[in-house]
Amino acid sequence: MPRDVSNVVLVTVDSLRADALGGTDSASPVLDGLAETGVTFENAFAHGNWTPFSFPSVHGSRPVFDEGGDIGVASSPTLAEQLSDAGLATGGFNAANGFLTDHWGYDRGFDEFEPFVDSKGYSKYLAAHPTVQAWVQLATSPFRRAATALRGGSDARPFADVSRMGDLERHATQFLERQEDGFFLWVHYMDTHTPYVPAPRHLREVSETHFGVARMLGAHVRTGLGWDVDDRTLATLRTLYDGTVRQVDASVGRLLDTLEAEGVADETAVVVAGDHGEEFLEHGHLAHYPKLYQELIEVPFFVHHPDSDGRKVHDPVGLDVLAPTVCDLLGVDPAEAWEGVSVAPTLDGEDAPDREPIVSVAVRGESVTSQPIPRRLDDGELLVSARDARWTYIEHTDSDHRELYDRREDPEERRDYCAESTDETAPPPVLDRLSAAVADHVDRLETAAAADTGGDGPTESDEITARLKALGYK
Repeated sequence: MPRDVSNVVLVTVDSLRADALGGTDSASPVLDGLAETGVTFENAFAHGNWTPFSFPSVHGSRPVFDEGGDIGVASSPTLAEQLSDAGLATGGFNAANGFLTDHWGYDRGFDEFEPFVDSKGYSKYLAAHPTVQAWVQLATSPFRRAATALRGGSDARPFADVSRMGDLERHATQFLERQEDGFFLWVHYMDTHTPYVPAPRHLREVSETHFGVARMLGAHVRTGLGWDVDDRTLATLRTLYDGTVRQVDASVGRLLDTLEAEGVADETAVVVAGDHGEEFLEHGHLAHYPKLYQELIEVPFFVHHPDSDGRKVHDPVGLDVLAPTVCDLLGVDPAEAWEGVSVAPTLDGEDAPDREPIVSVAVRGESVTSQPIPRRLDDGELLVSARDARWTYIEHTDSDHRELYDRREDPEERRDYCAESTDETAPPPVLDRLSAAVADHVDRLETAAAADTGGDGPTESDEITARLKALGYK
């Protein structure tokens, strides 16, 4: 086992695809450096297709809907509660994702918690109309660059802080500067969530093509209005997305600089994960609608320890390993109710625990793009997938539609072995094993829902409703 560290920084990034980091002309040199000297899990999977379906496993190491029909972290101890009880200082800062607030239980255990969700005046208006912020930033970028140059500064940060990155980074930095003993810091970035609005400098860092304001605004307008997306618009969106990856990367770099300045870098492990992926028409849509294909479920996940050497692990893992892994790194016992198993031993060359297949869920309304997007188990049809190191099985529980993909031969999940038109036949043991895992999970959730007496759950506050509208969830 690696030696215990005094501190852990957990970085989660909304809508971060597994292929968004690394590679040729990488947009993420800081994160790549952490991954190269740490342990990277090449088959890491989210347990849901979007934030409220994924995060119960991150902070509570339990699946969504495990205690009934509502989203939200389970009543078992959260990661922050477990660490706070062990005497560590805890800080959590979420860049205004309305699903990661105290309303859903994500403040539990944090000494300092700030979701940056408010409903006052101009902030409430901007929260409900995020494209306005995007347009302000893009339209004013030439003037901002000129003013910044005259002041001798840089244009590394957004003009209108659409993603609340500036607020997030400032609070996280202040938290780090105040700590004298062991701490746990969680930061959740929203930059890579739609709309993609990178600062001009970061856009230039990922593209040699000059992007006029009209082109950038046009890409957002076309997608916002539901128009057909042509190749040029899709390329623009991908470039803007890469720019936001670079923006997050630069911010993480500044937090690492703070760790160095405070003299705690050698006693701090850094854990990084995406909460789910993002689609760019691979299966017909943009963003992250209720589907369970690879571009939405596979996520980057790596653990950097001060003493670790670079290593890649091929064994499949789900994000429910995050909480026990962080506890393991800090020498704290995990909660008994957690289902994930620590992968910290992989830092010493051990294999990841054999817990495949990894199960993920989504709930779909009358159509893929129906609004509001379902947030309860009974808001639509339950979709469940099971993945091992090679195969992906997806089941639509109401319609009994089934899909099976061999990712080794078909990494984009195009050739469905369950389709009638497919000549090839999947090995029966594979289909039987993965479908049995899905059946077990469905039974578990249906049992929890039947025992749930909580009714419709708590009513959302005005500020949370406004922010969910901003994210396209209303």
